[in-house]
Amino acid sequence: MEICIIAVGKCRENTYLSLIDKYSSLINWKIFINEIGTNKAVNKIQQENLILDKINKYKPNIIIALDERGSNLTSEKFANKFENWQNIGQHKICFLIGGADGFTENIRKKANFLLSFGKQTWPHMLVRVMILEQIYRSQQILAGHPYHRS
Repeated sequence: MEICIIAVGKCRENTYLSLIDKYSSLINWKIFINEIGTNKAVNKIQQENLILDKINKYKPNIIIALDERGSNLTSEKFANKFENWQNIGQHKICFLIGGADGFTENIRKKANFLLSFGKQTWPHMLVRVMILEQIYRSQQILAGHPYHRS
């Protein structure tokens, strides 16, 4: 399984970076994190084009956009998605983490699945940690490891 995370914004805070490194190192699947820099001169359409360019270079089988409009899954159901993707040969998964303004409708339509971490708004850098932890948790659930407790 190869997992690409395309995230808007550059992570520079050591607290987040150490957690990102921690969970990335625990995951047995290949993890790629691609950051898209932002500045005030980059508008939403330009940001969309940068995201689409990264998606086109990675060529994923499945695209998942983290979006407040998405489905809120339990960890077990999230792990089941990974299991189903593996069973049907979908081994290149791409997660999209948007910026402060979220995604354009084109990005949402391009995604195979919209995933939500609940109704609250989360800092983008923290979402990187959260998705990596949930990927690790999914891997452990599928392996029957006791990391996850139901």
